[in-house]
Amino acid sequence: MRQSQLFTKTRKHAPSDEVAKNAQILIRAGFIHKEMAGVYAYLPLGLRVQNKIKQIVREEMDSIGGQELLMTALQRKELWEKTKRWDDNVVDVWFKTNLKAGGEVGLGWSHEEPIAEMMKNYVSSFRDLPIFVYQFQTKLRNELRAKSGIMRGREFVMKDMYSFCLNEEDHTRFYNETIEAYKRVYTRLGIGEDTFVTFASGGAFTQFSHEFQTIAEAGEDKIYLNREKGIAINEEVLNEDTLKQLNITRDDLEEVNTAEVGNIFNFGTQKSEDLGLYYKNEKGEQIPVWMGSYGIGITRVMGLLVEKSGSEKGMVWPKEVAPFSVHLISLSGNNEEIKKEAEHVYLQLVERGVEVLFDDRELRAGEKFADADLIGIPIRLVVSEKSMAEGGFEVVDRISGRTEIVPESGLVEFLGGN
Repeated sequence: MRQSQLFTKTRKHAPSDEVAKNAQILIRAGFIHKEMAGVYAYLPLGLRVQNKIKQIVREEMDSIGGQELLMTALQRKELWEKTKRWDDNVVDVWFKTNLKAGGEVGLGWSHEEPIAEMMKNYVSSFRDLPIFVYQFQTKLRNELRAKSGIMRGREFVMKDMYSFCLNEEDHTRFYNETIEAYKRVYTRLGIGEDTFVTFASGGAFTQFSHEFQTIAEAGEDKIYLNREKGIAINEEVLNEDTLKQLNITRDDLEEVNTAEVGNIFNFGTQKSEDLGLYYKNEKGEQIPVWMGSYGIGITRVMGLLVEKSGSEKGMVWPKEVAPFSVHLISLSGNNEEIKKEAEHVYLQLVERGVEVLFDDRELRAGEKFADADLIGIPIRLVVSEKSMAEGGFEVVDRISGRTEIVPESGLVEFLGGN
């Protein structure tokens, strides 16, 4: 991508009504556009990051047997009434609307009920199980407060996976495999060391759950952490019974601010019984299916990455999710030879499979570097008279802070091209 052709532009200031650091930086850098409180459009740079986060999640879900599908956003009232979750006193984040043809529908805030109902068409025998399916879906939640940028919105993208198993043993095995897959996701996103499996309340889903909480100053949650034992407890379930069950005391725990980046729920057979999802065992008996639900907030994770590395100048993306691998900056001034060299390097890198954002604009060096700081691509490649005089191109690794001059002959190999 040539930066001169990128329709989005950086901004010196975020909208005055935007209070969240993640949204301020992403708006200024041209990754998102604010439609209204809690609702953001994803521009080309932002969509590239979102898609790379999705791909990491997709690979790890596939690795444990997940199959991707896509459910509908419109939800049938009568289906949710069967589990008593249509009631606003039970679930207080519904968006609901009336059809012109008559009847009321909801806009999907979660998908347990419709996917369990759908499975009644595909599960009849014990031979049909287990099934693990997931989707990347835009969720719509009527949040009372939406002041955390893309970390808590009224419209956001989630990966939600659902498991359907024969019994508790099979369910528990997959549940634990999912925990390990989630850990791999967060490690690849660069936040593995700060992310903890946390004992929590199930809220509108079930009695208890496990959350994945990442330490962050801007986090809305508090957890109590024992790093040595790897135990984390959400403050909402911190009580004597929980402490006794985990064999620790309150003095063993450290209080930290965190942001929830994932959660998993064990529904047992209750939801299957409510909705009539059964299978026949070897004896021909009707047995309710064991069901679990597993979520990762895709756009929330994106916002968290900005919160953790962002500053007034901008941020630095982890290499696996950066919108481009390399930010090529041409500092040619009036020097046509430097301009031609930068063009040659760009075409060579693209040909060899390196994702490059090429700043070919006619701007001063200070403006280009300020924009590059905001956009946050981790590798910066500078072509200038100074670098050429030193024998090549200046390569800056913004994660490690290392800078070196790399000759043209070794550039593609150095940057990891094909």
